[in-house]
Amino acid sequence: QVQLVESGGGLVQAGGSLRLSCAASGRTFSSYAMGWFRQALGKEREFVAHIRRSSDSTYYTDSVKGRFTISRDNAKNTVYLQMNSLKPEDTAVYYCAARFYSGDYANPRGYDYWGQGTQVTVSS
Repeated sequence: QVQLVESGGGLVQAGGSLRLSCAASGRTFSSYAMGWFRQALGKEREFVAHIRRSSDSTYYTDSVKGRFTISRDNAKNTVYLQMNSLKPEDTAVYYCAARFYSGDYANPRGYDYWGQGTQVTVSS
């Protein structure tokens, strides 16, 4: 079992920055690839970013490339999402998720564990 707790969300003006953190407890954190997803009001949950177990590869949805950076610190059992140049359309609840098996990293069904989410609101 893996427990995930997100933090770092909040209200920010367009063009601003936030850094989300996701702290993991339970089984070995380094055994899991990690992802960030978001869900805006009335919309489906969508993929944002993914990082492999050893941090050797990262993946992003097109709308955040060049603005968001995913990273992880396996010694601290934590994954981060640095979000710069935020836009109102980035407003959503952001979730981190862990997956043990490889596969389609953008498909939320492939993830085994989820955090409770943290709200990010970007004002124009």
